[in-house]
Amino acid sequence: MPRRATVPAEVWADGVHPVPVRTGSIPAIARAGERQGLLFSPAEWTRIRAYFKAEGREPTDVEMAALAQSWSEHCSYKSSKVWLKRAFRGLNPPRRVLGTGDAGVLAFDEGYAYAIRAESHNHPSAVEPYGGAATGIGGILRDVLAVGAKPIALADPLFFGPIDGTGGKPPKGVHPARWLMSGVIAGIRDYGNRVGVPTVTGSVSFDPSYSVNPLVNVACLGFLPRERLQPNRANRVGDRLVLVGGLTGRDGIGGVAFASRELTSRSEDESRGAVQLGNPIMKEPLIHACLEAFDRDLVRGVKDLGGGGLAAASGELAYAGGFGMTVDLDLVPVRESGLQPWEVWISESQERMILDVRPDDLDTLLAVFRRYDVPATAVGTVTAGPFEEIRWHGQLAARLRLAFRVDPPLLTRPQRRRPSPKRRPPKVPDDAIGALAEELLLAPDSVSRESIIRVYDHAVQGRTVIFPLQGHMDSPSHGDASILRPRPESWRAIAVTVASQPWACREDPSRGAEWTVEEAARNLYAVGAKPDALTDCLNFGSPEDPLVMGDFVATVDGLARAAKALGLAVPSGNVSFYNHGLGIEVPPTPVLFATGIVPDLRHAVTSDLKQVGDPLYLIGKSSAALGGSLYARRRGLKGLPIPPVDPGYVRRAGDRLLGAMARGWVRAAHDVSDGGLAVTIPEMAFGGAMGFQASLDATGLAGPGSALVAEGGSRWVVEVGADAAKAFEHAMRGLGVTRLGEVTESGGEFLWGPKLLDSLDLGRLYERWRAGLDAVGRR
Repeated sequence: MPRRATVPAEVWADGVHPVPVRTGSIPAIARAGERQGLLFSPAEWTRIRAYFKAEGREPTDVEMAALAQSWSEHCSYKSSKVWLKRAFRGLNPPRRVLGTGDAGVLAFDEGYAYAIRAESHNHPSAVEPYGGAATGIGGILRDVLAVGAKPIALADPLFFGPIDGTGGKPPKGVHPARWLMSGVIAGIRDYGNRVGVPTVTGSVSFDPSYSVNPLVNVACLGFLPRERLQPNRANRVGDRLVLVGGLTGRDGIGGVAFASRELTSRSEDESRGAVQLGNPIMKEPLIHACLEAFDRDLVRGVKDLGGGGLAAASGELAYAGGFGMTVDLDLVPVRESGLQPWEVWISESQERMILDVRPDDLDTLLAVFRRYDVPATAVGTVTAGPFEEIRWHGQLAARLRLAFRVDPPLLTRPQRRRPSPKRRPPKVPDDAIGALAEELLLAPDSVSRESIIRVYDHAVQGRTVIFPLQGHMDSPSHGDASILRPRPESWRAIAVTVASQPWACREDPSRGAEWTVEEAARNLYAVGAKPDALTDCLNFGSPEDPLVMGDFVATVDGLARAAKALGLAVPSGNVSFYNHGLGIEVPPTPVLFATGIVPDLRHAVTSDLKQVGDPLYLIGKSSAALGGSLYARRRGLKGLPIPPVDPGYVRRAGDRLLGAMARGWVRAAHDVSDGGLAVTIPEMAFGGAMGFQASLDATGLAGPGSALVAEGGSRWVVEVGADAAKAFEHAMRGLGVTRLGEVTESGGEFLWGPKLLDSLDLGRLYERWRAGLDAVGRR
C-alpha cells in the first residue's frame, strides 16, 4: 500500500486524542483497547495497524470508536453475510420485492406496497428490561419508516427462563424470569401504545436456556404508496445530510459492542449505560414529519440511527451511494453539555434519522419539521469520496476511507455439524388421556396469553379486522394470525403471524428451521391468507464456537429450502449472535415474522368452533416422532428425532384449503403445533364456547397417547359446514384428509374407534387455562 500524506498534528481538533496502535505487540494493544471498549480480534488489530502505518499517524479516539461500532458483529454481519447471501439468493424476484434496504418492501397491489422487518434487543433487555424492550420497538419502527412506510402493526416474539419454579434460583447477576418478562411487556406496551401502532401478534416461550440471556425480538409491518419508496443511500455530491428527531446524549454509547459479546454476572453494572432511552412522544411526530417530507419529494435518501448511531447511519448512507461525506459534530443538537466528540459520533440516542436532502430543498424540509416541533439540523454534506472527514469546531476529528470503516472483511468461521438425533421415540402411555391433555393445556407454553394481549392496543389505527384473540367476547381463545385491512376501499388484506421452533432446531437445526417456516405458512393458511413473505431474526450463541456456526449454517439452509418450496420471499432479516453467558447458551432460535395476502377479507376464517354438528377434519399425515415437542420438553427428553417436514405438501394442501375457504365451506381452522391435538382442539372449543368429540385413531398412529401429543405432520384441524362435507372431502382428495370428529354443545371427548377414552370438563378447564401466566407456578 503506498504511503499516504500525513495529516499535520495541528489540524486535529481540541478534545480529540490519539490511540497508539503502530507500535507494541498486538496482544498488548488488544488488552489496552479492551479497557477502552475497543473489542477487535487480533486479525482486525493487525489490519488497523497496517492502515495507520500507511497513513503515517496514529488513529484518533473518534476514528477508533467508529471502527469499533462498524466492525461489530451487530453492524457488519461479518460472520453471517456469506451464508445469508448464498442461501437466500434468488428468493426475491423484482416483480414482488421492490426493496431490500432497512426493511424489505413487497408489492401489495398495483399502487401500494408493504414493508417488513424483524430486530432483536436481547442484551439490553437482559440488563434493563423495560428500556431495552421499549427501544427495541422504537428501532423497528424506524427501520420501516426508513423505506418510506407508515408503521401499521407490531409483533413481539419473546423467550424467557422458566417462571413455574422448574428453573431453580437464577445465577448471581441474573434477574428472575418473571421480573424480566413483566418489564419487557411493559416496555413494549408503553412504547407501542403511546406511539399509536397496534401490537397484533407475538408469542411468549419458556426454557431454561433463556434464563441468562432472554430473547426480545420485535417486528413491524408498514404500508406505503409505491411512489413513496425511499432508498437507503445518498443521492449525489453536494446534498446535505440532515439529522432529524431526538437530541443526542450519552445513552446507548457502545450499544452494538455490548450486543456483540456474552453476558456476565457484571453486565448490569458495567453495561447499563449502553441501553438507550426511548421517547415515543417524539417518535410519533417524527413519523408524521418524515412521511410528509417523503410525500413532498424533499428526501433523496434516508437511514435510521440505530446501532452505531450517527457514525454507522451516515457512513452506510454515503457508502451505499458510492460517496464520501463531511460531518460537523458540533452542529449535532445535544441534550447535555460536556459530550466528547467520539460520544456524539457513536451515541445511540433514540428517535433519530439522517436524511439526504438537495440544497434547494433544505429550507422547505426544515420548515416541515419545525411545524411538527421535531428538531432538524443540517450536519454534513455528501462528497465525492473516498474519505469521510469528521470535524469538531471546524477542525478534523476523523479522516478515514469510508470503505475501510463501514465494510470490513467478511469471515468464514470454522463450523462443525452436530450429530443427528438417533434416540428412539419413547412410548407415550395410553391411559389417563384426559389428565395428559390437561397437563399440556395448562403448561406455561400453552396457557392463555390474554393477560398480555389485553395490555397492548391492537385496534389503534382501525386496520385490524381479525384480532389475536378469537372467538366469543366472553370466551376468547388463541388464533393463528391477525389480519389487517390497509385500505378501507378494498377487501384485499394482509395477514401477519410469528413462528419459532427452537426445541426442534436444537435437535436438528436444518429440519427444525424448515418446520418453523412450515408453521408460519400453516398459521397464514389457517386464516385464509396465501403466504407471501417472511423476515427472520436469527438468535444464536457465539460465532466463535464452530458448533454454533454449524447450527447457524444448517438453520439458514433449512429456512431457505422451505421458503423456496412455499414460494416465500425473504427480503430482510436480522442476526443476533453472542446470546450466551455464565455457561448457558440459547438453542438455535430462528424467529419468523411472516405475511400472507388475503385476496378477499370476506372469506377469512378464525379458529373458534361455530356450529354444533359440524364435522371436524384433520389435514395432513401424522408422525409419532416427538423431538422438540411439548410432551418431550416437559419430561426432559432430548436427542429425539423431529417429525418429517414437507413444505411442498403444506403449499399444496394450503392452496386447496384456501379454495375451500373461498367457497364458504370452512368455518374454523387451527394449525396443529405445540401440544398436538391435546391443545389444538380444546383451543378451538374454548373460543366457540362449544364442545367436541374427536377420534384419535383418525391420526393413523399406533396408540391414543402418541396420537394426542404428536405435533408433526404439517397438519391443520378444520371445521366444515355439515352441508359442505362431501364437497370438501372431494376437493381435498389425495391430501391425506380424514374425518376426526364433530362439534358438540359442550365437553370434550377423546375416542379410539367407538371406545370413549376420556372426557374433559371444558368449562372448568377453560377457567384454569384462561387464568394464564399469572397463575403459572402459583396454583
